[in-house]
Amino acid sequence: MAEPPDWVPEGVEVSVPNPARVYDYVLGGYHNFAADREFVDQALKVWPNAAAVGHATRAFTRRSVQWLVRDAGIRQFLDIGSGIPTLGNTHEIAQAAAPESRVVYVDIDPVAVAHSKAILAGNPLADALQADLRDMDDIVTSEVTALLDFDRPVAAMFNGVLHFVSDFDEATAAMERLRAWMVRGSYLVITHGTAVAELTREQQGVTDLYRSNHTTPGRLRTPDEIKALVGGMEVVDPGIVPVTDWHPDPEETDDLAPPAMLAVVARQP
Repeated sequence: MAEPPDWVPEGVEVSVPNPARVYDYVLGGYHNFAADREFVDQALKVWPNAAAVGHATRAFTRRSVQWLVRDAGIRQFLDIGSGIPTLGNTHEIAQAAAPESRVVYVDIDPVAVAHSKAILAGNPLADALQADLRDMDDIVTSEVTALLDFDRPVAAMFNGVLHFVSDFDEATAAMERLRAWMVRGSYLVITHGTAVAELTREQQGVTDLYRSNHTTPGRLRTPDEIKALVGGMEVVDPGIVPVTDWHPDPEETDDLAPPAMLAVVARQP
């Protein structure tokens, strides 16, 4: 096997697919390795339309960030489980709409964080942090506070990451700790995989692929479980819906994406 590129942090395993790098490859990025590309190729054989879910989720990210800036007046974003900020990422969208917007990306994968810092070099209003979302207090009290002021509203983004926290109690505890830091007018944005009856074979096939590659397969959850993740926050219309149905753009053609990824945006009252 070829040596990993010299930009890969020492000790990082590149022969096992990683969700952040898999997503990067699905979106057409280049911060990925052979194992990630092979995984996607295998997944598409099991579920040919799986890539459409990834593209639809990224389109939702664009719409939700634009809505948060334009309609909710948010200027601070904490993007947790962000992966690699490539192709339509949070800071580009937010800063295009409001240049003063501040964005911090958080991911557990050191490769994702290393690439994020390289991408963000020269942008004083954006940074990246390596951390585990289950350690929410550590995240909020880390160097994040150099950019984000938690005495003012913050939008916390969890796009396609909470289903990789298989223990539901851990996931809900992390969200509870985060909400304790969020002032009134803050927002929580979640996209989360859900089971679809007509896709049972395809979804199980991808789950089996994750397990066979010694990678956390994630856990699909119901709308009620996803609602529990936002606790007592006020769910923004249209509620918990497939990502393609949240404030859809008439010009988008993501209607072919299956309803396997749900979205919710909620406001701290």
